[in-house]
Amino acid sequence: MISALSIHIIVLACLVSVMCAIPGVFLVLRSVAMMSDAISHAILPGIVLMFFIVGSLESPLLLVGAAIAGMLTVVLTEFLMNTKQLKKDAAIGLVFPFFFSVGVILISLYARTVHLDVDMVLLGELVFAPFNTIQIAGVSVGSYAFWSTSIIILINGIMTWLFFKEITLSIFDASFSMLAGFMPQLLYYGLMVTTSMTAVAAFNVVGSFVVVALMIAPAATASLLTHSVKNQIKVSLIIAVLAAINGYTVAALYDVSITGCIAVCNGVLFLLALLCAPHKGIIARVIGHRYAIKNAEQSILLWLYAKHSSSNSFSSAQKLGWTESHVQRVTKALIAQQLITHDGRLTAQGAEYLSQLH
Repeated sequence: MISALSIHIIVLACLVSVMCAIPGVFLVLRSVAMMSDAISHAILPGIVLMFFIVGSLESPLLLVGAAIAGMLTVVLTEFLMNTKQLKKDAAIGLVFPFFFSVGVILISLYARTVHLDVDMVLLGELVFAPFNTIQIAGVSVGSYAFWSTSIIILINGIMTWLFFKEITLSIFDASFSMLAGFMPQLLYYGLMVTTSMTAVAAFNVVGSFVVVALMIAPAATASLLTHSVKNQIKVSLIIAVLAAINGYTVAALYDVSITGCIAVCNGVLFLLALLCAPHKGIIARVIGHRYAIKNAEQSILLWLYAKHSSSNSFSSAQKLGWTESHVQRVTKALIAQQLITHDGRLTAQGAEYLSQLH
């Protein structure tokens, strides 16, 4: 029988996964997925400096410090890009290691005596999160992680509901969004603020590495399974919960890292979608490609038959609206199957093949 502690850990894992999946959809759609990696690392100095000020890891002011550090990351990255000397990936690669390194140095120098160490920063403490409870009048009202993730989920959900149309329009048509008065740049910075808040809420539970997987993997998997943005959000939430539950199950079975297993499960679900998605999956594309080749071969055979196997029918096949290279690929395949001759005439085997089609 599953214990109450295990249930609490599973619930926390699901909450953190759902919390990260919501902004992750918009990050993937906007093609700034790596900003989640940058922010999840760059918020560290903001958290550490705010901890030095307030002296508590449970203070909500840590969200403020993280949001400021996240915004500085975005602003500095945009500044480097606007110099026209660096592309976005290079700018991100310069900014977030700097911020993260500063945070690690500050922890090593000034926070050795408190529970804010490098291992927690990298891997989180999901197993111990239920023991960090909030006390009101001496009565425990739940763990800090439970309430912080629940509040951020509520904030992310409200922001998505209120500004869904504006955010979606700014992603797919920034110019029209600007003409409509939606201020896409402001919406982008708002997305980065919510991403920063989400990252710091997940920071103490799953660490900076796994946050990236929880934000990007469910959204990337959902993008392979559906085209609608609303459906992508719904599917990504389902995938996030499935990965959290299965990740905990595997971790408990083999006595390994829970957060690591959750990240691996997200990766496995993505690979399954990449292979088996109905329209975008590799298997569906291979099958579709084979059907397309087979239809193309039949079209050329029918063309040749309609032209009564005239000697110029080989070149006339281009009138089907295909490119020269495509015609050559298909005809080479037909020649290899001995359905047509090298000069573009039907063989007896080709004529028999056509008769079987009818």
